[in-house]
Amino acid sequence: MNEIEILSGLYAAWSGERPVNIEKLAGAGSTRRYYRLHGADGTTAVGVAGDDRRENRAFVALSAALGRCGVAVPQVYAVSEDGNYYLQQDLGNESMFDIIKKEGEGSERVRGLVAQAMKSLARLQTLPEDEYHDALGFKPLSVRQIAWDLNYFKYEYLKPAGVEFDEDALEDDFEAFADSLLSVDEDMWGFMYRDCQSRNVMIVDETPYWIDFQGARRGLCLYDAVSFLWQAKAGFSDGFRQEMLDIYLKEYFANIGKGSPDTDLLKEITAHVVLFRTLQVLGAYGFRGLVEKKAHFIESIPGALNNLKQVLSLPVLKIGAELRRVCELLCEDTRFKKRESLGLRIQVFSFSYKKGYPADYSGNGGGFMFDCRGMHNPGRYDEYKPLTGLDAPVREFLEDRGEVQKFTASAMELVSPSVETYLRRGFDSLQIGFGCTGGRHRSVYCADTVGRALAEKYPDAEVVITHREQGIKKVYNSKS
Repeated sequence: MNEIEILSGLYAAWSGERPVNIEKLAGAGSTRRYYRLHGADGTTAVGVAGDDRRENRAFVALSAALGRCGVAVPQVYAVSEDGNYYLQQDLGNESMFDIIKKEGEGSERVRGLVAQAMKSLARLQTLPEDEYHDALGFKPLSVRQIAWDLNYFKYEYLKPAGVEFDEDALEDDFEAFADSLLSVDEDMWGFMYRDCQSRNVMIVDETPYWIDFQGARRGLCLYDAVSFLWQAKAGFSDGFRQEMLDIYLKEYFANIGKGSPDTDLLKEITAHVVLFRTLQVLGAYGFRGLVEKKAHFIESIPGALNNLKQVLSLPVLKIGAELRRVCELLCEDTRFKKRESLGLRIQVFSFSYKKGYPADYSGNGGGFMFDCRGMHNPGRYDEYKPLTGLDAPVREFLEDRGEVQKFTASAMELVSPSVETYLRRGFDSLQIGFGCTGGRHRSVYCADTVGRALAEKYPDAEVVITHREQGIKKVYNSKS
């Protein structure tokens, strides 16, 4: 049976009838698939198909354990025999993240909901461990787990960014950084949600409900509050973060019946946890965004880099010299500098297929890619090999054959309607690529010709022509 049939069977076993309609729901960063199943009487449930049985078992067990303790989590109605599928309570479509993005932190509703979430998180984290310990699917936070996250950052973000570093020195700094996190006082250890963010909070009757807690373990509780308040796309101000962090800490230490550490120590611990979380999410954004090309994660990179820059400026942050150096270099990376909308920017690239497609850092995705390899290649002749498609002899070679004029005219005909639509609708990014074998002759000619034609035809659009393999960049109609 396929997963739709399995989930339908679970729904029938739970409700007494098969669903009359099933809709697929949008996923996020995981590989789990979600469906909303509708009954004839209007009853709904969410069906989940997941390939990681350990995570599935943890979610089901934690849902029951936390629910018994009065924590607002979705109830699980039914689970398949193999543990790959389960049916859970439908909490609707409104997440905390949606409300934050719509209303902003200045909204009294947002302020109230975030404060509720911070108090609820503190209560959740300070539950007696024997209430949920057997439901956890992961070992406690350890040097090994911290090393995984830091190396995730190193391999999926730092190295692809092209930053040169002393690997031995960086690993030494990683180890010292892990030791500093693990040395935090035992009072600040408990239920660690692990992926605590506003996307994982659903709002039902103005009450925050926690979801996606299957990765929970015993760990550093402050990590969760930081994960929520420093979430890149939530865009909270420093003042709002501190106000909500104070609410969290007051509730947390009241629940454990102890006074909080002195202010300076708390600031130092918080700074280290913010850095750890920021490095961890940059690793995730690098893999999910730059490798898997998921727009949401690419769009989150500028906010994460801004968080990184802010935490590096704090005098209480004590980290090794090499770790600080590479982080400061990442903050200077202009590829992800958030651009204030100044109208449409059309990026036109020439590139070599041997080196892959041009990266898209806008998060917009899509655009046009044209394959120039069907035209005769000047690079096959010695006299043209050292030249590029910007040089007159190469341009004459291509134009004399008559192929390139038809090719670039067709490209303009295809691209122009989209440019006009993007301008009319206020879009700010469009990418166009021309590729050939070496990224030197045919693609360079076409990118230059079409880019200049677009700049002339659409003066309201900024056109950036980048000949990637030649290291050449030209800007027309600059709006910067």
